[in-house]
Amino acid sequence: MDNATLARMIDHTNLKPEATRADAARLVREAIERRFAAVCVNGVFLREVRLLLDQAAERGAHGVLACAVAAFPLGAMSPMAASMECTTLAKKDSGGADEIDLVAHLPTLAHKDSSVLRDTLLHTVRAVRAAAPRIVVKVILETAALRAMARTDADFEAMIAAACAGVREAGCDFVKTSTGFHPAGGATVEAVRLLKKHAGPLKVKASGGIRTREDALRLIEAGADRIGTSSGVAMVSGA
Repeated sequence: MDNATLARMIDHTNLKPEATRADAARLVREAIERRFAAVCVNGVFLREVRLLLDQAAERGAHGVLACAVAAFPLGAMSPMAASMECTTLAKKDSGGADEIDLVAHLPTLAHKDSSVLRDTLLHTVRAVRAAAPRIVVKVILETAALRAMARTDADFEAMIAAACAGVREAGCDFVKTSTGFHPAGGATVEAVRLLKKHAGPLKVKASGGIRTREDALRLIEAGADRIGTSSGVAMVSGA
């Protein structure tokens, strides 16, 4: 895979709690220069990122999407609270996100009941699509944590299958492996393969601990459509 193709699959990410406005601005510059798919930030920086991307687009720069995380990193918000956060991120006057990466509630995922997950997500998806009909919603499943909670390989696959079904039935667009903040770890080839197997029309985003070009290519080969990483510049420049 050449650098240009890989770059178009990368969400250039900085979700560190100590990240600054200068870090967010640098992320935007790097994403435009390298032609990454998106810039992924915490919501506190979304309006600034949106403004910088729009200004660059007016100058004829490569179009980069603005992505923000929600219910991050724990997924431990009520559906009403998650809906309020996502709607704020989606509205043009308060956020202007093109994409939202929403953390799902881990115990709900472990329960393996797709209908419970679907109903939980529907509240948020309906609200956010009312604010921004074309917004892309990615749901973070924290797959490494599910793997640690599973009793057997079959139990883990059942969790993944149910999660994909719930996300799909709620009308979301992607399933995503990880926040990158859970101590259980991040993206694995095993998890991406299972997500791809059960995703149906959903796309798959791999994130968490993806630091090298080789890491990214292995996950793409396993089925990832998008890579979330803070190491994208090195991946596409040979650094």
